[in-house]
Amino acid sequence: MPPGYFDQMYARDVDPWRFTTRWYERRKRALTMAMLPRARYRRGFEPGCSIGVLTEELAGRCNHVVSTDIAERALDAARSRLSRPNCTPVEFRLWGLGQPWEAEDFDLIVFSEVCYYLDTASLRDVFEQAVAHLEPGGTLLCAHWRHVVADYPLTGDEVHAIARQTAGLSASAHYDDEDLLIDVFAASTGIPPSVAEVEGLV
Repeated sequence: MPPGYFDQMYARDVDPWRFTTRWYERRKRALTMAMLPRARYRRGFEPGCSIGVLTEELAGRCNHVVSTDIAERALDAARSRLSRPNCTPVEFRLWGLGQPWEAEDFDLIVFSEVCYYLDTASLRDVFEQAVAHLEPGGTLLCAHWRHVVADYPLTGDEVHAIARQTAGLSASAHYDDEDLLIDVFAASTGIPPSVAEVEGLV
């Protein structure tokens, strides 16, 4: 995306995508959280956190969350949202997909409405980096808008097609409707166990 694209958006409106008010966004977050196969994660990573609305829900399922964005104003709003007492520790960083990753591992990575800002080659590298930084059996969740946006290099469908082609990821859950795609993968070369299998129900 052009330099300053997101800074300009947040300068005009602190919540440019209406994360806090649109039913589409609330429903998408509910679907996203419901599709996570584990009740609890040790360490989650959320690039492109924007103003921290999904971050707040991830913090309820993780012992620690690392959330990043490339717009300082968005990060300031996210920090303010997550500053209340007794909230799960969230580490906010000024960082974007396509930049070098830190030497750290996660058992959860969430790419929500962020991957279509990259071109194909950059995104393939991002998914390879995600696999390299996921613990064995860890969860990668992708959620993206399906409609064409003229400014974006890729569509949601193209993003998820690249994810499905990435070595080291095994699909464990899928949701789609006319507007939204959600895919859940495990860092595994085999078929990941289902939630019922993990809980000994089958």
